Amino acid sequence: MTRTWSRLPVLLFRVFSRYWGLLILIAGWQVWVSLQGYNTIVLPSPAAVLSDLVSHADLYWPHLQSTTVAALVGLGIGFGLGVCCAGCCWFTPLLDGLLTPAMVVLRAVPVVATIPIIARLCGYDTSTVVVVTSLLVFFPVFVFCSSGLRDIPPACADLFAALGCRSRWRTFRLLALPTAMPYLASALRLAAPGCVLAALIAEFLMGTEGLGYVMQRARSDLLMARSWGAALIATLLSVLLYSAAVQLESFIRSRWAS
Repeated sequence: MTRTWSRLPVLLFRVFSRYWGLLILIAGWQVWVSLQGYNTIVLPSPAAVLSDLVSHADLYWPHLQSTTVAALVGLGIGFGLGVCCAGCCWFTPLLDGLLTPAMVVLRAVPVVATIPIIARLCGYDTSTVVVVTSLLVFFPVFVFCSSGLRDIPPACADLFAALGCRSRWRTFRLLALPTAMPYLASALRLAAPGCVLAALIAEFLMGTEGLGYVMQRARSDLLMARSWGAALIATLLSVLLYSAAVQLESFIRSRWAS
C-alpha cells in the first residue's frame, strides 16, 4: 500500500505531461462556466457532465453496448465488402469501369439524405444503423484496397511471369493481396473512428437505442449534461478503436511492408 502511494506522484506527472493540453482545456472550461454562471441548458460544466455519467451509469451502459455492436458490425461488413469489390474490380476491368463511377456517385451523396431511404427499406432499428455504418466504411476501404492491388512492384510481376505463374488467382493471392495489406491497414485506421460517427448520426436521426439516441432524447428534454456525457463516451469509444487500429496497422506494416 505504501509503495502504491509513493508511485502516485510519478503516475500523475506522466498523465499530466502527456495530456496537459486536454487537462488545461477542461479546467478552463470549468472555470469559465463557473465565472459566467451559465445554466446547464446553455453550457454544462465538466463537473455536471461527470456527475450525470456517474449517477446514471446504468442508463448509459446498454446504449453504449448498442452503439459499439452496431459500429463494429458495420465496420466488419463495410470492410469485407470493400475488399471483395476491389478484388472483383482487379480481376475484371469491365467491372472496374462499372463499379468505380457508381462508388464515387454514392459517396458524393450526403449520408443524412440516404438515412431516411435506408430506414424505410430496413426498418427503424439497429439494422439501419449497421447499413449506414457499412456504407461509410465501404468507400475508403474500396479506394485504398484498389490502390494497393494496383501497386504491384514491376520486378515482382516480372518474377512471377518468369516463374511461369499464369494463374490470375494465384497472382492475386500471392502477390497482389500481400502488396495491398499496408493499404488495408491504413483504411482500417481511417475507418475505425468513422464507424462510431456513422452509428451516432444514424441513431440520432432515427434510432431507438444507442448513444446517438441518448443525445437526441437528452436534447429534447433539455438535459444537456446527459447529451454531453453521451458525446464524451462516443469520443472515448472512437479513440479506443482508433488506438487499436493503429496498433494493428503497425503489426501489419512490420509483417507485410516491403
